[in-house]
Amino acid sequence: MVIRKWFGNPVIATGIVINVFILVLAVLLSGSPIQLKRLLVEDGIVEWMQFLVFAMTSGLLGYAAIERWQREGKFGLQVLALAGLCLLVAAAAMEEISWFQRILHIQSPEFFQHNNRQGETNLHNLALGNKGSIHKTILLKLIVLVGLTHNIILPLIARSRPGVRAFVEKFGLYLPTLPAAISYIVLVILSHLLIEHERKGELGEMFGAVHYMATAFSAYFLGLNYGQTTVFEGPSDARRVARLFSCLMVFLLLTAWLLSAGAGAQMD
Repeated sequence: MVIRKWFGNPVIATGIVINVFILVLAVLLSGSPIQLKRLLVEDGIVEWMQFLVFAMTSGLLGYAAIERWQREGKFGLQVLALAGLCLLVAAAAMEEISWFQRILHIQSPEFFQHNNRQGETNLHNLALGNKGSIHKTILLKLIVLVGLTHNIILPLIARSRPGVRAFVEKFGLYLPTLPAAISYIVLVILSHLLIEHERKGELGEMFGAVHYMATAFSAYFLGLNYGQTTVFEGPSDARRVARLFSCLMVFLLLTAWLLSAGAGAQMD
């Protein structure tokens, strides 16, 4: 079932609204360095939102993998891809909060104290060279390349060559709709132009996390711009669960806000 009317999908709309809200909030707080810092620092709203969204997306991908496995009765390439993405996104979620190290007040092992740029128990901040890290030297470049290819280049090609979308879906992946993808890219660009802060890149990472949660759910569960079997095939069921999931997305933002206050954003 391929649904093409993205503007009637409350999940995509809610994802865009959440990202716009955070960008507007960052712009409003940019006049107060202390308040902006509370938004962007470790254990702040933006980082907790990334963790919650990554965790939710991982769960969705795992559920979609199990559903496809049960329907097809075999562990094929698409199931393997969904399961792999599930584990990858789960690892990204745990990396965001240093595997609960700060929350549980666990001291970093000696290796991470000497080789991690922030002295934390995570991999993406491991030092590379004198000033670089895995995150800045490798991951950011990879994210930009993959993000532009998946959100702009491939969807544009697929408009004139539908076989491109079918080819991508054979590997268990999907292509987001262009309007959703363009809104995500534009918000990332605006965050870099409008915000002056050493951690402003966290905004783009959160925008990407929310964007992919919304588009992955819309594709795998609702069939938006997706030609394979979806979790919810009935239109009425899809509409109801889309509204419910939109409410859940807003709840994630509220939870991130509460967690940032409870954990105490690191202001050092």
